[in-house]
Amino acid sequence: MPEEKTKSGRSQGIQVIARAAAILRVLRDSQGGLSLGQISRQVDLPRSTVQRIVGALQEERLVIASSAEGGLRLGPELHSMAENTRFDIVESCRLLLSELAEATGETVDLAVHRGAGMIFLDQVPGMHRLRTVSSVGDAFPLTTTANGRAALALMDNARVAKLVNAEWQRTGFAGDLDAFMQRIEQIRTDGLAYDLDEHTVGISAIGFAFQDWNGEIHSISVPIPSSRYAASKSVVEISLHKAKKRITKLISG
Repeated sequence: MPEEKTKSGRSQGIQVIARAAAILRVLRDSQGGLSLGQISRQVDLPRSTVQRIVGALQEERLVIASSAEGGLRLGPELHSMAENTRFDIVESCRLLLSELAEATGETVDLAVHRGAGMIFLDQVPGMHRLRTVSSVGDAFPLTTTANGRAALALMDNARVAKLVNAEWQRTGFAGDLDAFMQRIEQIRTDGLAYDLDEHTVGISAIGFAFQDWNGEIHSISVPIPSSRYAASKSVVEISLHKAKKRITKLISG
């Protein structure tokens, strides 16, 4: 009997952690504060259960009240943890980025998905005189970039549709969602995403995405001046596929 109680308690503990993680993800994906009722509907849990878990998260400063909307949002303690994770992923990927740049001769970027876009975390410049350069901290859209499309391909279709429609509405673009979803499905099959002069005229890119130890989505992409894209494409694709296998092995342990 004591052993059964121990197993039951362990099971309940795991369930609480899973529910807390679901609540944190919902808050992460929201553009502003969410009420207890909104969280309850999105995670499909009773409001009383959500209130109890949120209360514990607030005590640890993982969730705080949003004064602007009167709801709840991620707290400073979680942001502090995220900063440490970001440093770890940059350090972990730095050698890989450098080797990719050496193998392809092109610039290599590391970005992370944040809310409505991709944020650049690191970059290793290529060796050509004509090369692409972005600044760490720059934000890039999801629907017109290789890194953004690769990130979307790791999400479920409902989340993809929500983010895509929000971006198109924000930019005033009248897109074909069905056609775009077919493109996302192709990325899932091929493992690589492409941007052919679609974000910036004269610049094309190829990239892939992966989830880190905490489930956050990152991407590694190689932007290429379109004037030499055809000549570089095959080498870049082969190098990225190799890099994807290495990063998968690294993340899995």
